[in-house]
Amino acid sequence: MPKAGFKSITISESIYDRFYDVFDKNKQELSRKGVNSFAGYITYLLEDVMQKDRTFARYAPKLEKVAVDDDRVVIKDNIKNRIAEVVVQNGELYCLLCEEKDCFHIGFVFSLPDVYEILSSKGIKHTK
Repeated sequence: MPKAGFKSITISESIYDRFYDVFDKNKQELSRKGVNSFAGYITYLLEDVMQKDRTFARYAPKLEKVAVDDDRVVIKDNIKNRIAEVVVQNGELYCLLCEEKDCFHIGFVFSLPDVYEILSSKGIKHTK
């Protein structure tokens, strides 16, 4: 029975084991992010996925990934009927179309899992 204010879910042992292995191998890095338990890790993952899905669902029909280069993501903006380039400048993302460091093109870039992994590995974070 979970503590008051908490709910429990049931997953297969194989899924549990896969997630636990990743958690166990990355404990030090996760600890630096404030994740100190396996339950905290699962919560962290779920919140991250929900945030990405929310951003993706909001802009996906209007924006499309065209290409990803070393320090640049090209996006087709179906709203403005233009091409937007998001580039890395001074360790931050910058949208050449909007001429901003925080616009919906940059939010869309962070919602792309493959791009997010690359940016995260370079230490580039989204300023929400």
